[in-house]
Amino acid sequence: MSGTSSARVSLAPTSSSGASLTRASSLTGTAALLRFNLRRDRIRIGVWTLSIGVMYLYCVVALGGMFGTAEAQQQRAALMSTPASVLLAGPGYGLDHYTLGPIMANELLLWFIVAVGIMSILQVVRLTRAEEESGRSELIRAGAVGRHAPSVAAALTVVVANVIIAVVSCAALVGGGLAAGESLAYVAAVALGSLVFGAVALVTAQVTEHGRGASGMAIAALMVAVAVRGAGDVEGLSRTPSQHGSPLSWFSPIGWMQQTRLYVDLRVWPLALPVALIAVLVGVSALLAGRRDFGAGLIAVKPGRADAGQCLRSPLAVTWRQQRSMTLWWAFGFALMFAASGTYIDSIGSMMRDMIAQNPAVGNIFNAHDITGSFVGVLLLLGAVTAAAYGMSALGRARAEESAGRAEYLLATPISRARWLAAQMAVPVTGAAALMVLAGVTTWAGAVSSGVTDPGLGDYLLASLTWLPAVAVVLGCVAALYGWAPRLMPVGWAFVAWGVFAGIFGQAMNLPGWALGMSPFHWVPNTMMTGAHHYWPVAWLTVIAVALFVAAFVGFRRRNIPVA
Repeated sequence: MSGTSSARVSLAPTSSSGASLTRASSLTGTAALLRFNLRRDRIRIGVWTLSIGVMYLYCVVALGGMFGTAEAQQQRAALMSTPASVLLAGPGYGLDHYTLGPIMANELLLWFIVAVGIMSILQVVRLTRAEEESGRSELIRAGAVGRHAPSVAAALTVVVANVIIAVVSCAALVGGGLAAGESLAYVAAVALGSLVFGAVALVTAQVTEHGRGASGMAIAALMVAVAVRGAGDVEGLSRTPSQHGSPLSWFSPIGWMQQTRLYVDLRVWPLALPVALIAVLVGVSALLAGRRDFGAGLIAVKPGRADAGQCLRSPLAVTWRQQRSMTLWWAFGFALMFAASGTYIDSIGSMMRDMIAQNPAVGNIFNAHDITGSFVGVLLLLGAVTAAAYGMSALGRARAEESAGRAEYLLATPISRARWLAAQMAVPVTGAAALMVLAGVTTWAGAVSSGVTDPGLGDYLLASLTWLPAVAVVLGCVAALYGWAPRLMPVGWAFVAWGVFAGIFGQAMNLPGWALGMSPFHWVPNTMMTGAHHYWPVAWLTVIAVALFVAAFVGFRRRNIPVA
């Protein structure tokens, strides 16, 4: 198996009779595959564990220091009671006594579930559908390995990774001064929420025969869960300000986790819901796996032409054909999430004006002169970070093509390195731009459907396109890493994580200017609030992005392919 020379696994039977006995079980070889997966991915799991654990510890220390006084807690509670905060974070439990525990639960639980959920999705797809697509799983199945052993081993690998992350995270929370029992419930909620979407990825891996489509479908489900939870919580707030969530909130697994009311009024029983859903999804995955051919997806692929048409005779066309399924599923998730968010612009504006009239502190925290612009600015920040995450996933395809040896075959033809790399970068960059345009259009459409016609579509498009240079800087950094040191490409995820953290919590935590400036998203002006001027930061971001893409071409031209 490619890239696995440092870890060997023996699955061969000791005798022919042993083979007949071991093949009788569909789970034969699971333990050996689990050990192999853990050894192969030990560095990957370690990086995720360290990153999440450090983020927990930093948040506990920073938030505890910033909101240690009653006045600071009151101001923060006023901010978290706004509809925009409810939509982007969660229901406001414990706002009457807003100490460190409720702050961690209300403001960060959603984002930790999303971050670790993405890890689970990518890991499940990589260990199942991607292995089957590359042909390595077929070699493993040639031994004494049961039909469901690779999937079960992959699922158990993700469970172990989540448990390790939970243990380290719980230690960080307890070390920061939070109660051990509630902290254990906190990390359990994050782990179970993550595993729900890992189980979703197990199902999508059976539906399609391509790893890109499987991960795209699972991430689209994650986006829908985030949107449904946000819409349900805002709907509950619009009915009664003291109400936490609505029936719609319970249709999202993320809503179940937040309904545990951590550090306020702990309820453990909602954690049984994700356990039941995981069991159902795993069962559905096993059922679907038994109804499809090995190497194929549940949805049959239409037979292609004997000869490639004109539209498939260029590297760009082939790259788009490979990436289109994932791109379309990301677009589907974007459209649902931003259209749902846009429908609440009208109610958020009216509620915010009432809150500012009753509590002037809210006006000091939230821009009272342009409520719509402030809200849309935060939405588009999340859209830009998510579009960058899509682009990074799509850029990873170039590394996969090189590792599989297909890039080497193509470059042996008259196709130049520059032309091949340009195609591999064009689809992610164009796709990310299309997602930002879609975010602006669907947010506007949602606002119009609720009766808000000002600002117009042009303002939404301008605001969304302003974020493209920052997205391009992130993608340019990842492309440069691929050109010079492909193994360091995962470092690009740090930009995404820091972009979310600095953009949403940076001002509240009074982070220094140099720390905020490390995120390219920090330099993007909110055009709806500032008008169509002050674009020098955007121009500089464009120059930096171009320089990074040029560096990618230079590095790719100089290094060996495939890289050792």
